[in-house]
Parts: sequence; C-alpha cells; structure tokens
Amino acid sequence: MNNPGILATSRQQAGALATNKVIRNTYTLLSMTLLFSALTAGVSMALNLSHPGLLLTLGAYFGLLFATTRFRNSSLGLVFVFALTGFMGYTLGPILNAYLALPNGGQVVMTAMGATGAIFLGLSGYALTTRKDFSFMGGFLLVGILVAFLAGLGAVFFEISGLSLAVSAMFVLLMAGLILYQTSQIIHGGETNYIMATVTLYVSIFNLFTSLLHLLGFMSGDE
Repeated sequence: MNNPGILATSRQQAGALATNKVIRNTYTLLSMTLLFSALTAGVSMALNLSHPGLLLTLGAYFGLLFATTRFRNSSLGLVFVFALTGFMGYTLGPILNAYLALPNGGQVVMTAMGATGAIFLGLSGYALTTRKDFSFMGGFLLVGILVAFLAGLGAVFFEISGLSLAVSAMFVLLMAGLILYQTSQIIHGGETNYIMATVTLYVSIFNLFTSLLHLLGFMSGDE
C-alpha cells in the first residue's frame, strides 16, 4: 500500500522541480532577449533610424504579442519572442538617440538604466527569497495598466505634457507591481510557461526603463 505521506512529499518535490525549471528557463531567456534587444537598439542608434510611429509600433507590438501567445507551447514561440523583443529594441534606438543629443542626456540614460536594473533585481530578489504570494495584485494591475495605457494615448493625441508625466509615474509603479506579481506567479505555479513569463518580465523592464527615462529627463530639465 502506498504511504500518503510519501506520495505527498513526492508531489511536492516534483512541483518544486517544475517551478525551478520554469524560473531557470525564464531568466535564461529573459537575459538572452534583453541582450538581443540591446543589440537591435544599438544597430538602430548607429544607423540613426527613425521611430516607426505610434500606430505602427502598437500594431507590430500587439501582433507579435498575439503570435507569441498563440505559439507559446512550441519552438515557434521562441522565434516570436525574439521578434517582439528585437522590434522593441529597434523602437528604443531613436528614443535613446534623442535623449543622448540633449545636454545631460547621457547621464539621464545611464541613471534610468541603473535604476531599472536595481528595481528589477531588488523586486525579483525579494519575491524569490520571501516567496510571498502577490496574486492578489492581478486585478488591480490589469485595471491600472489599462487606465494608464488609455491615458497615455490621450496624452499623445492631445499633447498634454502634465498627463504624460503622470502616466510615466503610474507606469513606474505598475511595472514594479507587475514584476512582483509575475515572479510570484512563477514561484507559486500560477505561470508554468516560461515564454509567457519572459514576455511579461521583458515588457515590465522595457516600460519601467522608458518611464524612468521620461521622468528623469523632465527633472533634469532636458525636456
């Protein structure tokens, strides 16, 4: 007869191994996509490419995101992950060139980059070490991101600088929360697909960086 205690322990060990595998695969793929994104951003900057524009950016982003989600359980999903992150890196190139052309642009970019890295590592490390469950934040983050996204579109179309700054501040907080939430989901088995986990964390880092860039640029008087 099987011992219930042994079976329970075996299931816990299997679950822990699966979780560790998702964590390892997620952070490995995330590192690779960040490097690839940095490469495409560097190429975009070196060639002085122009920004594709808001509508084309949103269309390509959501199209590639849909394709990644559709094929998340196959090797083709990896292709779309790199297509998505590479495209986002390309769109970042013209933005960085614009900031670097400003008097204190280099300092602003480096500060935003350092702050983004520190925030991501700090929040991820906190979630991984404490193993707290942040799943309760899911609904709030979904609504908050939708509101911030719509407000951001309004700020662009109506050219309201104050609203644009407020949206950037909102995104800093929301992306910080999303990093905690997604890391918690991986730890507690809420997210078992490392491709989707990678995309969520990448988007969090990207939006966190660009939002900090906007805020720091404004505070330094470069904008």
